[in-house]
Amino acid sequence: MVVSDEEDEEGFGCRFNDDVEEGEEEGFSFYDDVVEEEEEGFASDFYKAGSDWSCFLEDKETDKKKMKQADLFQIWGLQKISSPETTKKNTKQTDLFQIWGLQKPSPFTSPASASSSSAKKTMSAPRKRRRDSLFNNDSPRQCPFYKKLPGTPFTVDAFRYGCVQGCSAYFLTHFHADHYIGLTKAWSHGPIYCSSLTSRLLRRSLSINPSFIHPLELDVEYTVNGIKVTLIEANHCPGAALIHFRLLDGTCYLHTGDFRASKQMQTHPLLFNQRLHVLYLDTTYCNPRYKFPSKEDVLSYVVRIAKEFLRKQPKTLIVVGSYSIGKECVYLAIAKALGVKIFANASRRRILQSFGWDDISKNLCTDGKATCLHVLPMSSLRVEKLVEHLKVYREQYGAVLAFRPTGWTYSEKIGEHLDLIKPTSRGKITIYGVPYSEHSSFTELREFVQFLRPDKIIPTVNISNAGSREKMQSCFREWLRP
Repeated sequence: MVVSDEEDEEGFGCRFNDDVEEGEEEGFSFYDDVVEEEEEGFASDFYKAGSDWSCFLEDKETDKKKMKQADLFQIWGLQKISSPETTKKNTKQTDLFQIWGLQKPSPFTSPASASSSSAKKTMSAPRKRRRDSLFNNDSPRQCPFYKKLPGTPFTVDAFRYGCVQGCSAYFLTHFHADHYIGLTKAWSHGPIYCSSLTSRLLRRSLSINPSFIHPLELDVEYTVNGIKVTLIEANHCPGAALIHFRLLDGTCYLHTGDFRASKQMQTHPLLFNQRLHVLYLDTTYCNPRYKFPSKEDVLSYVVRIAKEFLRKQPKTLIVVGSYSIGKECVYLAIAKALGVKIFANASRRRILQSFGWDDISKNLCTDGKATCLHVLPMSSLRVEKLVEHLKVYREQYGAVLAFRPTGWTYSEKIGEHLDLIKPTSRGKITIYGVPYSEHSSFTELREFVQFLRPDKIIPTVNISNAGSREKMQSCFREWLRP
């Protein structure tokens, strides 16, 4: 696991990206639910509160605010550290694995070989299992409060915690590993609710027992355990959904999962001029430095660069980096503009075909020599790997033009002036990092929040650091100021 391309030095606005064989998912944050012990204050109280917000009510007898739960380690599912006296007697290196909820490696097995062994046992999706194995433990960690919906028996994207006490329905916002981690073909803890496209990916890629999968269509209201549930297009990756919950007492929650806010969302009947009590918000780029250009502008730029390159060097192989799913619009735009097919390996083709999108299925190619447009994992967009890829097709192509589309390539100096982007060039390889993000920019988050004006906002990303939480809360207060 490596840190994202562009980290904020203060830890505000950065997430972890996973860089394993099949590429990274944009915005991994496996450790976001591990919160450090910190000074008293609203952010501290808020994140120690568990799912019972009544702890913020004043105690009439003492006229002081008290926390109902004071055990930080218990709340966040960590093993409580012994007292200093005990620690001095029993300090061991392996205690770190227990404290952070990681599986203790065998003294006779290296991490690499252990990962390899695990991959052999679960061939259906080795990359997903590798991520999941990092968190396998005999005693699953306690589910943090922001993955539970108060007043309901529901959790959202909380599969890594095993069987969550009191949960009778598990919701999945989309098929990215940082959200479905913990799901394996052995899943038996309860029904999984997700979009139809995501449900197909669960069956085909993770071999989840179909009896546990309950697909929901977008914009159709369902009743689950007496609660009204509606999925709304999230403008993220294929199958990603915002989830709207309406409780029996009229309380409304909106969980965004990962999303990119758009004007179209503001026209949805469940969001337009409707009261929203709690917004669970994707705060991946909740930092004023991130003001992305529109998706459309980035796609136009990518197409223009590709055409110019081909005009100068007709034997150019164009490569687009992608996650397991996501970034499809980038290589589709190039394919349509150039009138060429899209080459991807068999695994990716199976995933793409499961979408049921004609414009993708009809344009897929099984022979890399038959088209100049290739899709590779994001982790393959390095000079040395692209050099090796070019060697395979050296008879057809003499150079590689690669696009790495992710918000982490965004630069404040460039902003919306995409022509200022300077590619990485070495020999026959040219790589453009383009700020094509499937997460909301800071300005888009602000507009979305000001449109909804929720009673409470719960950030779901970059929450492990007290400073980043306090900065986000400061933004929220400013956005919702009357």
